[in-house]
Amino acid sequence: MARLSNALRFVLQGGPPESGLPARVRQEIHKREIASERLIGWVQLSIVLFFATLYSIAPKAEGSSGFNFVPLALGAYFLFTVIRLTLSYRYELPKWLLLMSIVVDMALLVGLIFSFHIQYGQHPTFYLKAPTLMYVFIFIALRALRFDPRFVLTTGLMAVVGWVGLVAYAVLADMNGMRVTRNYVEYLTGNTILIGAELDKTMVILTVTIVLSAALYRGRVMLFEAIREQAAAADLRRFFAPEVATSITESKAALVAGEGSMRDAAIVYVDIRSFTSTASTLEPEVVMSVLAAYQGLALKVIKDEGGRIDKFLGDGILATFGAVVPSKTYAADAVRAVCALAEELGEHSDLFTKAGWPGPLRFGTAVSAGSVMVGIVGGLERLEFTVIGDAVNRAAKLEDANKAQSSRVLTDSATYELAVEQGYIGPRPDMRPEQQVAGLAQSITLAVLA
Repeated sequence: MARLSNALRFVLQGGPPESGLPARVRQEIHKREIASERLIGWVQLSIVLFFATLYSIAPKAEGSSGFNFVPLALGAYFLFTVIRLTLSYRYELPKWLLLMSIVVDMALLVGLIFSFHIQYGQHPTFYLKAPTLMYVFIFIALRALRFDPRFVLTTGLMAVVGWVGLVAYAVLADMNGMRVTRNYVEYLTGNTILIGAELDKTMVILTVTIVLSAALYRGRVMLFEAIREQAAAADLRRFFAPEVATSITESKAALVAGEGSMRDAAIVYVDIRSFTSTASTLEPEVVMSVLAAYQGLALKVIKDEGGRIDKFLGDGILATFGAVVPSKTYAADAVRAVCALAEELGEHSDLFTKAGWPGPLRFGTAVSAGSVMVGIVGGLERLEFTVIGDAVNRAAKLEDANKAQSSRVLTDSATYELAVEQGYIGPRPDMRPEQQVAGLAQSITLAVLA
């Protein structure tokens, strides 16, 4: 019972409450509602033009002789619709104007139906048989475009009130001996009223309104969830590489830890020297400003060379080439990226001093190529998309070796030679054979790129 009461309250309020939704999600919902109101305005304009076209083809039906106010009604409705549509492109239409629009819609329809009684000089029961009543379902359905059950419910109730008013007028009018009958044939052929038939029409309008309002309530709940998920998916693309985000959001099955595949890739590590000790002497906002400038610059260089940021490790960056998207030039792209990054960080050192960093920003970066496992690690409650393999560990060790080698950009000879094979062209590096690197079991030949 409580659930039914809440559902009814939410229908009257226009759907589930938006209080629990993030502000950006509410803004997206409101933008779509504004777009829906414009669409409704265009459909209303189409309807009035359709009515006007029908009237221009047959302005006076055969047998009609009374006053015809249809042109005046259509003209007024056309003017109101144009004004409403124009305002919808300049402002967010207030609720009172939307409700007034519903009243105008129903007034037009009721007026057109009522006009049959006057035009043909017949008893009011005559208009009860007019097929124009069917247009009420167009107006009800029209309000469903907004995905707000309140407006559908209001339209349906206004239609019921209008039709009941027409029936009541026909019952109370004393003209040509009208009477209530139970004979369907007599109802169709004479000035009689079949209460059951009018009750059926009223119940159909009311039932369609209630069913459509309930459907819209459920649809609005799903709309909220869809927009929330859409916003989350958009944010996901900022935390992950676009290809990774797409694989997560469009996965046909639930993602589980342990899924992955082997790829030939290059791994890049970047790290700021003495970051922790220096950052401890600065204000937090200064540290964050420096990080934002440094990471933004690094992200652009890496992305321009075809790489993807795997993760930000505080002041460190782990990037991959050929891991997320297979590439035939992953080593060459990675070497070009670390060399370009060294140049960019040197040329834009003023960005960091302006942000508050004391002195030049010193950094180290390294690249290593090899086979890596690209996949998902974690547990039931927490998953992470990452790369695992010897190339990842070696890149980290090489980056740390910059300190001992007094270098900024470092790689091993095997990675450099592979990069040259894949098309890398650049200055010949300083080759340092048989170097011991902390964490690596065997000595290797290092290539100092900068």
